Amino acid sequence: MSDSRAAVSVFGLGYVGCVSAACLASRGHSVIGVDVNRQKLDNLGQGKAPVVEERIGELTAEVVAAGMLTVTEDSLAAVLQTDVSLVCVGTPSSSGGSLETKYLEQVTTQIGAALAVKDCWHVVVYRSTMMPGTCESLLIPLLEHASGKTAGVDFGVCVNPEFLREGSSVRDFLDPPKTVVGESDPLAGEAVLGLYAGLPGPRFRVPIRVAEMTKYVDNSFHALKVGFANEVGAICMGLGLDSHVVMDVFLADTKLNISAAYLRPGFAFGGSCLPKDLRALTHTARRNDIDVPLLANLLTSNEVHLRRAVDLVVADGRRKVGIFGLSFKPGTDDLRESPMVELAERLIGKGFDVKIHDANVTLSRLVGANKSFINEQLPHIGDLLTDDEDAVLAHGDVLVAGSRAPEVINAIARAGSDKLVIDLVRLPTAAELRGTPNYRGIGW
Repeated sequence: MSDSRAAVSVFGLGYVGCVSAACLASRGHSVIGVDVNRQKLDNLGQGKAPVVEERIGELTAEVVAAGMLTVTEDSLAAVLQTDVSLVCVGTPSSSGGSLETKYLEQVTTQIGAALAVKDCWHVVVYRSTMMPGTCESLLIPLLEHASGKTAGVDFGVCVNPEFLREGSSVRDFLDPPKTVVGESDPLAGEAVLGLYAGLPGPRFRVPIRVAEMTKYVDNSFHALKVGFANEVGAICMGLGLDSHVVMDVFLADTKLNISAAYLRPGFAFGGSCLPKDLRALTHTARRNDIDVPLLANLLTSNEVHLRRAVDLVVADGRRKVGIFGLSFKPGTDDLRESPMVELAERLIGKGFDVKIHDANVTLSRLVGANKSFINEQLPHIGDLLTDDEDAVLAHGDVLVAGSRAPEVINAIARAGSDKLVIDLVRLPTAAELRGTPNYRGIGW
């Protein structure tokens, strides 16, 4: 199989399938479109795209006229004549909101039956949006059952989500924001990446379940952005402000706002600004009779995440807890609305025997910066503070990592296998420790 000129069959000639087929054909791949809708096949066979938007009509006519894109109802012939099959069928919502997989199952069974009689390597690629686990728990077993062969050995399977926007799909295909391939094996992954050889953007080869998840993360964040902007607009309108001028200022900040900042999973937020300002903004909205459920529930979401950390400690059952890190942000001594303080408070309130290390807070207490705050509002926590990380390490049967300070990383690295480490900051060794019995990450 030639990576740059693979023959491709595309199952499902709706929006994604039609665009994928036409664009791949325009890049020199021989493409066979497969669908059960006869009218759609007839139209596409005459060079008429089933969707109307920029460039797709002309491109479809060109590749059909050149013989690079043909169509058929015969799934067996399509698989036998190609090297790679792209599955682009719909995955609509069921009445309860769950994923409807019947079209995926039907096409998968057809491809599996074709693989049973094919005597050379073939790669099955899912472009359809599906929840993590669908491919490995449902579709690969169907392929293996129908073919009598083994995925990753006799044929390859990949998940290759699309990132096409309606209205600019051809442009997005040829200039993608990224290319993501979840692979059953390296040979299959190479074949799929070869379909996009020369296209710009970063490339990711990841586990199949990660590839399935990326589409949902992207679309959920896009929905979140629309909702955020609309609620800001509603508040601005209520206050007599031009929301577009406000958002122009917001969008100009590519260091903190439109950037990777604050987008790594971790512990709850806190500090002197975020909780206070969210309360003030939502209070102002309420006073002006403006409903902003997204903004109003951010503090609720934060509280739920704090409870997750408490529950991780409680679930272990042991009562002696060592906490590393107390300030709301590593490298500072600021305890104002620190989620680590709240975590310690709740554990103390539940009767846990707690000892805490935070070098910055202990030092500032000694020199007076936090002395009055701790003495007046958190005296019981002040009594539990120590600048000796080894004392905390020895004390805790459960160790909570709320800091990535070098001394904390070093101490936790020396923890015995009899201790449970609850990681709220993603320690440098998190990837190695995931899945081990004495480690829990809060979001990974």
